[in-house]
Amino acid sequence: QVQLVESGGGLVQPGGSLRLSCATSGFTASKFAMSWYRQAPGKERDLVAAITSRADDTNYADSVKNRFTISRDNAKNTLYLQMNNLKPEDTAVYYCNTGWIGPGFGFWGQGTQVTVSS
Repeated sequence: QVQLVESGGGLVQPGGSLRLSCATSGFTASKFAMSWYRQAPGKERDLVAAITSRADDTNYADSVKNRFTISRDNAKNTLYLQMNNLKPEDTAVYYCNTGWIGPGFGFWGQGTQVTVSS
């Protein structure tokens, strides 16, 4: 059974940091590019960052460049998103999925809520 389990979200003040994790199971994640998405209330789900299967290339939305870092540990089947200098506009539910420019799986995990507020 394929599973994507996001964790690490929470409430943080502007300028703060969080590290999200995505634990994968039921498929060989190391063979796939992986990505993070986010969905703010009333908005569409957007691509935030992506990483190739071997972690030799990354891609970021302009809004998070130089603040967020995507990484992966293929031995642990886990994807990460280090988020620094968080802004209120980063508030959203964050999801992981396979893929580089679009979600590979046709389903989503439960996501993890990130709230940036003073």
